[in-house]
Amino acid sequence: MTDFRYPKSEKLKKKSDIDLLFKKGKWMSHGNVRLIVLKNLPDQQNNRVGVSVSKKFFKKAVDRNRIKRLLKEYYRLNKSDVTEQFGSSASVMLFWVSKQLPENLQSVEQEFKNLFASRKQ
Repeated sequence: MTDFRYPKSEKLKKKSDIDLLFKKGKWMSHGNVRLIVLKNLPDQQNNRVGVSVSKKFFKKAVDRNRIKRLLKEYYRLNKSDVTEQFGSSASVMLFWVSKQLPENLQSVEQEFKNLFASRKQ
């Protein structure tokens, strides 16, 4: 049975972890999504994922929160894709970089599928 939870242990929250991610991580982007990844952390048992949406593009907190919910939901439902791409002990931060609000979860999933497909080439 697949684990569709997003527990506290998988959330990227600590400032020191985020700073390390921005300092040493690798950026990837395609279309409306961007992510930064730091793989194979020795002291980490599982993936840690954070999400971020720019206040520059989305002035209203309602819109930013909606996009963050969609990004978290994408991760929750597709953990296996993230683990397959980056291993089981990576820190990942997901960003939405378009000025357009995503229509639904399927559009967010398609953006990440395109990103992962472009990464394999």
